[in-house]
Amino acid sequence: MKGSKALLALLEREGVEVIFGYPGGVVIPIYDDLLDSKIHHVLVRHEQCAAHMADGYARATGRPGVCLATSGPGSTNLVTGVATAYADSSPMLVLTGQVATHLIGTSGFQEADTFSLMMPITKHNFRVLDPKQLPEAIKRGMNITRNGRMGPVHVDLPMDVMNGDVPESLMDESFPVPAPAEDFSQMLEAVRLLLNAERPAMLVGGGGIWANASPEVIKLAELLLMPVITTIMGKGIIPEIHPLSTGILGMHGREASRRALLEADLILAVGTRFSDRTVPNANEIPMITKIIHVDIDPVEAGKNPRTKVRLVGDAKKALQQMIKGVGKGKQDTPWAKRVQEFKTKCSCNINIDTTPIKPQKAIYELGRVITDDTIITTEVGQNQMWAAHFLKVRHPRQFITSGGMGTMGFGFPASLGAKMAYRNKPVIDVAGDGSIQMVFHEFATAMQENLPVMVCVMDNGWLGMVKQWQKLFWGERYSGTNLHANPDFVKLAQAFGAEGLRVERPSELHEAFKKGLKSDVPYLVDVIVDPEEDVLPMVPAGKMSTEVVSGKCNWACK
Repeated sequence: MKGSKALLALLEREGVEVIFGYPGGVVIPIYDDLLDSKIHHVLVRHEQCAAHMADGYARATGRPGVCLATSGPGSTNLVTGVATAYADSSPMLVLTGQVATHLIGTSGFQEADTFSLMMPITKHNFRVLDPKQLPEAIKRGMNITRNGRMGPVHVDLPMDVMNGDVPESLMDESFPVPAPAEDFSQMLEAVRLLLNAERPAMLVGGGGIWANASPEVIKLAELLLMPVITTIMGKGIIPEIHPLSTGILGMHGREASRRALLEADLILAVGTRFSDRTVPNANEIPMITKIIHVDIDPVEAGKNPRTKVRLVGDAKKALQQMIKGVGKGKQDTPWAKRVQEFKTKCSCNINIDTTPIKPQKAIYELGRVITDDTIITTEVGQNQMWAAHFLKVRHPRQFITSGGMGTMGFGFPASLGAKMAYRNKPVIDVAGDGSIQMVFHEFATAMQENLPVMVCVMDNGWLGMVKQWQKLFWGERYSGTNLHANPDFVKLAQAFGAEGLRVERPSELHEAFKKGLKSDVPYLVDVIVDPEEDVLPMVPAGKMSTEVVSGKCNWACK
């Protein structure tokens, strides 16, 4: 079988239904055979967005997304999107064309050492130098993306390999991947610590969502009356209207979550890395606090020096064993009442009817129109933190955002990937006026593929998060952050055939969002928000909780 045809046949057998890509000279054989394939190809307008769309598809479904680019600049344009997926453990198969094998290393036209470029931002790399290697690269590659800690895998495909012949006998051969490491030898000690703790708290990151462990998180929390704190990547692991949910933790997190973490005598950490954005100053966690750390990645499990029990393996399986060990649940505890006090005190009024519009008001009105099946993606910056802090989501995979890499321009293409996976679900991208301009061209993709997502642009005329830092910590010396030449976003959307509306009064928000969600074409709501409103509370990087910048926060943070 011809290499390019074999590639697509192998992908079909892996259940791949869609590829996000952009053609070029060396991948023409693949694009020619796509015409006869069951796989749907989405033509993006920039390769970085192909990676973001594949990433959004993966985060929405839990299955690997697939992206494709040509050699040279096509493959280098993928790098940011691949790094974004790698930082957040998102499964993705990254396919790149390459010059013919005899030209590799000769500085041929559009040659780049993509193999080396991708190495530090992928779980594994394959360079297929012989057609016989193709079945193993695809089959093993797909298994690696979803085996253990998920992540992207790269396959480099020289043009002569795609035009070569793959032996039929290899198409059915299996290429197993070793099972990930597992060490639950300290499980009994973990259960003992949980039962003996007076103030247990659970901190759940993105690993809990990738493990599909939401039912187990809720069950164990209810058995022990244990508050569930999430990182931004774990948002949605428990319905945020649940009595035991305290919301997100971190630099711009909920005060209730921060207080619960600092007062806990035991932290059950599930699928989280204790990053600097989650715990800005790790030394603030008391030394007497015990940590049970569950992670499928043996490198991450137990990295915090306060770890007493290290459990390596699937979070869902680990939590199931804990539930079985705990047995009968608790009826009431002083700690449970204390946590409810935190939640009551950490209750903000964001229904603010002032002009210019407060970003909190925009999030409040978004919260009124989203349903249980709505998917929310975000860009990166103030818009992301307003959405993460104030939107209450109901289930895993409902909130999709770039965490570890913090990639501007992620949200809109990710929303298109999610919409490709779930055409019947409403999809909303919460954007900033800076980040949306990095990827606005993908409105053409949205129109071509009939993907009616709604984009809510928080338009304040600034690169807001950087401006906020300059305002608070750099003496209001604003450099390179004023977006004084913004386009008319509504007219720009209309130029692509989409629709939109500019909103300047808070009373207009609700109807604008309802109209956007009912639209049959992509719809942009340009919300003119107060440029002086900062995302607060905020724990400055590396600082202690006594140095929280509280703003409108009702809690006396100091």
